[in-house]
Amino acid sequence: MAGMINDTSRGNILHNVEIEQALLGAIVLDNSVADSIPDTFCSHHFAAEIHSRIYDTITRLRNAGSVADPFTISAYLKADDVFVKAGGKKYVAELADAVISMSAATEYADIVYDLYMRRQLVKISDKTVADAHALDLHRRAESIIEETEKNLYELASGADGNNRLVAFSDALTESIKAATLAFKRDSKIVGVTTGFKLIDKSLGGLHKSDLLVVAGRPSMGKTAFATNVAFNAAKAKLNDTGAGTAVVFFSLEMSAEQLATRILASESGISSDEIRRGEIPKESFDKFVTISGGLEKLELYIDDTPNITIGQIRNRARRLKRQKNVGLVVIDYLQLVETSGPRRSSDNRVHEISEITRALKGLAKELDAPVLALSQLSRAVEQRDDKKPQLSDLRESGSIEQDADVVMFVFREEYYKARKEPPEGTIEHDKWEREMEQIYNKAEVIIAKQRHGPISAIKLFFESKLTRFGNLMDR
Repeated sequence: MAGMINDTSRGNILHNVEIEQALLGAIVLDNSVADSIPDTFCSHHFAAEIHSRIYDTITRLRNAGSVADPFTISAYLKADDVFVKAGGKKYVAELADAVISMSAATEYADIVYDLYMRRQLVKISDKTVADAHALDLHRRAESIIEETEKNLYELASGADGNNRLVAFSDALTESIKAATLAFKRDSKIVGVTTGFKLIDKSLGGLHKSDLLVVAGRPSMGKTAFATNVAFNAAKAKLNDTGAGTAVVFFSLEMSAEQLATRILASESGISSDEIRRGEIPKESFDKFVTISGGLEKLELYIDDTPNITIGQIRNRARRLKRQKNVGLVVIDYLQLVETSGPRRSSDNRVHEISEITRALKGLAKELDAPVLALSQLSRAVEQRDDKKPQLSDLRESGSIEQDADVVMFVFREEYYKARKEPPEGTIEHDKWEREMEQIYNKAEVIIAKQRHGPISAIKLFFESKLTRFGNLMDR
């Protein structure tokens, strides 16, 4: 029987036929050996086509409750040209001669898989080199980088295209695990915490594979809310509460420094404006230094690349998932994200937004992590007496409402009421002051769509000076 393949091309030296034969031989001698091999191991991980077909046949026979031996394998493959050319039943019988140790089958499988991964890396690198040398005026270098990163991520995460078939029993087991985890947590949530008790209670936390859209008109506090959620999730991980995670925040409007300053202001109680100007009160400086030092270990990663494309977001999120195990992706905001292709006319922007939201929903499923994206609302809100946003107000909505698992609106009545102040000394002004007292420093997060539960409206504390949201029950 053949040993190491003698072809000296880069791809073919990454084969070890003897190991593949020993692995198959061990399984043929004792079918139960296959139970010790990881279920992620597949027939296409073998280098030799004949071995792929034999392993696939063994799997099919065992799944049917049959014994996989030289006779049954040969009966199944008797009309297969590759099998016949290799020697048929005689070849299967000789596999047993390649077995050195039955107990080493798992190690054999590891070697076969490692060589497969190396061959795939060679293929990816060869294709990248070939694409880079092909000077196609319609394809920029960035798209080659995006495709290469996508291929590397899929290889690293085992995304071979056939691993999304899940038995109901497995899905049921995961559901029970999630419910058990939520039951044991004091917060009673299964997903990533937002840091806001009533929102966590209503949503059950931010669920894996969900696309959540947070929308609102300018000055409502969308970015502040998203920043607070991102910080709360990362802080919960730092404090090891079990409901936190590492977070990546794609900020297309504000710089990383500005976002960091906002977080520092929220935690220290010193306004962003005072921090930027260096006007920190002397009595607060020690507290400021202590808090800033405590935030250094926060696993919150900020990407403030302007004009970023959906392809770049996808690839960078994949990389951070692999390297940092990021479990929450935040994007501020949808209308500033570019598609990977050439920019279309403004009339087709709705199609671009639809393409972006579909890609983000796909990213959430791929990373098995929630993706929270901010969105602007149309000016139609301003034309109504009732300024509370509705699903129909989503700007360039396209498929935003359709693709999103959750749609939330951030609304501050105080913002609108403050701009309708009547003349002082009038009855109307007295009434206006009483109404302002009722809504001062208050915001509302309206859950207008939720696949997992009912819609609701939740009141939060909001301090505009510190761009800080909080639980009203704590005030």
